[in-house]
Amino acid sequence: QLDASLKPFLKGMVNILLKVLLIISVLSMLGVEMTSFIALLGAAGLAIGMALSGTLQNFAGGIILLLFKPFKIGDVVETSGYTGTVSEIQLFNTVLKTFDNKTIIIPNGGLANSSMTNFTTEPTRRVDWKFSIAYGDDADKAMQVMTKLCDDDERILKEPPTFVALSALADSSVDFVVRAWVKSPDYWAVFFDMNAKIYKTFQIEGLDVPFPQMDVHIHQKNQE
Repeated sequence: QLDASLKPFLKGMVNILLKVLLIISVLSMLGVEMTSFIALLGAAGLAIGMALSGTLQNFAGGIILLLFKPFKIGDVVETSGYTGTVSEIQLFNTVLKTFDNKTIIIPNGGLANSSMTNFTTEPTRRVDWKFSIAYGDDADKAMQVMTKLCDDDERILKEPPTFVALSALADSSVDFVVRAWVKSPDYWAVFFDMNAKIYKTFQIEGLDVPFPQMDVHIHQKNQE
């Protein structure tokens, strides 16, 4: 069975080759001298190749992508400023479907020569959060709340263990970092759920979520 990524690519190549063979066969049946025709075809191919250098680059890029397989159909990738699911790998382009259901067509030449992030190749991913409380609130209590919420979520893996630490004493807040490992398909669900749980639990426990603020001091001169 062929890889799903290869099917549309090979289909396009076979289609082109069959058309070329059909043209050659018809010309041969009509009595056209094939040696001269092939020489003419080679010269025409050279001229067309120079004119369509970008297109040929995209074709070569498609071959490179299929040989080295940095992604396959169904993978979620980020490249060329776009993030989406790979839906097709064609002769000259790769088609992404974004999460808001847009279709993005990216030339294979640029894709083969650009950096890319594949979010699907690894079975697990680390989720990073930053949470803050106000100065004067109990930092140990906040860390206990965050640790317990992570421990109670069955989607968060026990190994590697969850990491919770006080990361910064900012201008208007005490900041914490939380790092937990999940299965890749659970990443966004866990990320959003934990944001909501932390916010609600902080309110119940009397821990304030701060906002940027500035203290202004006004000095008045003594009037004589």
